Amino acid sequence: MDLHTYQRQSRHTARYPGAGANPIYPTLGLCGEAGEVADKVKKVIRDRGGEFSPEVIRALELELGDVLWYVAQLATELGLELERVAQANLDKLASRAARNVIAGEGDQR
Repeated sequence: MDLHTYQRQSRHTARYPGAGANPIYPTLGLCGEAGEVADKVKKVIRDRGGEFSPEVIRALELELGDVLWYVAQLATELGLELERVAQANLDKLASRAARNVIAGEGDQR
């Protein structure tokens, strides 16, 4: 599935207050879901010695899907296309790699 199709189809399930004019809701949802991903990974480190079982990987796959859903909704709220966001990110990283500045700090390196 391409990102354009995902973004368009995921919008059919966007049921939140002010959908279509509310970037706050998907932003907060994105933060919450990213926190759930981080919590599951933290527990792998704490409880499983860093070993990712198939069950944990499947749970993370589901949580990452939730992260993707909120990213898609936020992009839609802001009038952005996920495919363009993804391409811009790859272009930025390729530029950093070419200039040998992948590591370091700052958005404009």
